Amino acid sequence: MILIPVLCLIVGILLGTLITQPLDAKYGLYVAVAVLAGIDTICGGIRSSLEQKFHGDIFVSGFFSNIVIAFFLAWLGDRIGINLFFVCALIFGSRIFTNLSLIRRFVLTRWQDARSRKQQQQAQSASTTQAQQQA
Repeated sequence: MILIPVLCLIVGILLGTLITQPLDAKYGLYVAVAVLAGIDTICGGIRSSLEQKFHGDIFVSGFFSNIVIAFFLAWLGDRIGINLFFVCALIFGSRIFTNLSLIRRFVLTRWQDARSRKQQQQAQSASTTQAQQQA
């Protein structure tokens, strides 16, 4: 199920490179917060997939609701004179780094476990071969 978040990331990157229409500066902060929310959701989806806790419906609903909520918070903060963009950027940035560090740790642990199992299998194979030669 790790495929869904990765495909969403690829589609987002492709859309970003294909759309050449410049964005108004006043919407730039809103879109930036929405992109951070999307990246946070994608990283969370990859993490939950690696932990085998991924649910597609939760991912999709979370993806869109996080983007809309982040966009709305940035817009609301702009309207009331509080720059909530920085708060959203800080929170989403922190969550992205946390998810990425957990993904890295999970992948490294899985790789180290596979390497240890391979070494144990090679050692068992060598001891079996040596026992057969002595017999």
